Amino acid sequence: MKAIVQDAYGPADVLRLRDVDRPAIGDEEVLVEVRAAAVDPGVWVLMTGRPYLMRLAGFGMRRPKVAVRGRDVAGVVAAVGARVTRFQPGQEVYGTCESGSYAEYASARQSRLAPKPAGLTFEQAAAVPVSGMTALQAVRDVARVRPGQRVLVIGAAGGVGSFAVQIAKAYGASVTGVCSAAKAGLVRSLGADDVIDYAREEIDRDGARYDVVVDTAGNRPLSLLRRALTPRGTLVIVGGGHTAYRFTGGMGRTFRAPLLSMFTGSIFRGQRLRPVMSRERAEHLEELTRLVESGALAPAIDRAYPLSEAPDAIRRLMEGHPAGKVVVTV
Repeated sequence: MKAIVQDAYGPADVLRLRDVDRPAIGDEEVLVEVRAAAVDPGVWVLMTGRPYLMRLAGFGMRRPKVAVRGRDVAGVVAAVGARVTRFQPGQEVYGTCESGSYAEYASARQSRLAPKPAGLTFEQAAAVPVSGMTALQAVRDVARVRPGQRVLVIGAAGGVGSFAVQIAKAYGASVTGVCSAAKAGLVRSLGADDVIDYAREEIDRDGARYDVVVDTAGNRPLSLLRRALTPRGTLVIVGGGHTAYRFTGGMGRTFRAPLLSMFTGSIFRGQRLRPVMSRERAEHLEELTRLVESGALAPAIDRAYPLSEAPDAIRRLMEGHPAGKVVVTV
């Protein structure tokens, strides 16, 4: 099969379109004939091997343990393992995979797949899993957004941010998005009640008014983020800062937030600072499917690239500041 493969860490130039063997599947795995995959910052991290802390976490010291890039996947079930009970060949699915999705075939655990939402193309479905599940856990599980709350989403036009805006609205919140002026129209179309142009105004322009701040950008100090929060508000840290520090990247902020939160209860009267440690489960995909099929959630697609141009898709994400998700079609 054709796949986008790398033999060493580095920039997008290390990626090559090559013929490789189809991935084998275990008893509880599914072989998916890939129709589309998406690009997220995790793809860049595994491609470059930065931050270096990621290598120590078991992803490979000198080269990636998994040579094929890509995590999000949407396609058609080609075969199932002996213990797979949720899927059968010919079924359209979406989710995440372990073998790499920038390929003609990918293997995935049945616990990380769900039936493709009705009405979505494969390209749209591929845009949902990683960013959508991260946004869902940020808004629903970590921030516990409730009707009537005020939510600020920083990076509202990006992958996670565009889903966070829509999910917070679906759960009854009033949402303000932070983005560039060029993307304000997109963010409003996602349901944002107000938009802050980060080039003209800072997030604390109206004082401490937000019950929840979801920060996907990672380029503002925690002190500034807290100034936009109500005294008992919740700051949710979602990645960001991948290119800032070679060793820890955005993980440094992620680790500091809960430690600092231990002191904010007394000093800042109860503010909560929480990172998102995203988990990939079928139940999360099923909730996203419910939101999609109810009309509350629609993936915003920035641009689609053919498999042979996957390196350009990754460059687009990290250098081009896309509006919505970048996808790869197979």
